[in-house]
Amino acid sequence: MKRLYAAFFSMALLLWAAAAAAQGAKTIESHQDFGDYRVTYSVFNSDFIPPDIARQYNLVRARDRAFVNISVSKKGGLKGMSAGISGNATNLIQQSRPLEFKEIREQDAVYYLAPLRFEHEESLTFNIDLVMPDGSSQQLTFRRQLHKN
Repeated sequence: MKRLYAAFFSMALLLWAAAAAAQGAKTIESHQDFGDYRVTYSVFNSDFIPPDIARQYNLVRARDRAFVNISVSKKGGLKGMSAGISGNATNLIQQSRPLEFKEIREQDAVYYLAPLRFEHEESLTFNIDLVMPDGSSQQLTFRRQLHKN
């Protein structure tokens, strides 16, 4: 009987520790609100884009390439809006490289892509300057670690 209680207690303790760890886990944010606007952002490896789409928009796909994707929309809206976007990516030893965003329009969608070369497991801080559709200026900062596929 003591063994049964010990096993039950051990299992309960393990489940409690797992629940506590899950609550402490960080959520990776992928958007930030500025007044009436929501800025959605992501960074993804270039081979995520199918070859035919890459050719259509003249985008380079390679193992050491990624794209920074930014879109601006009204809160609650799904359509991207035109905005002014510029920025840079900085690594852990403070080497900075500029990001050159290209506007992509597909039907009602508007978003911005900037190509980026990276080293395997490189951690980058992205500093993005935005001119919102209403003319206001905002700054977005986020960090991502990139991995070669």
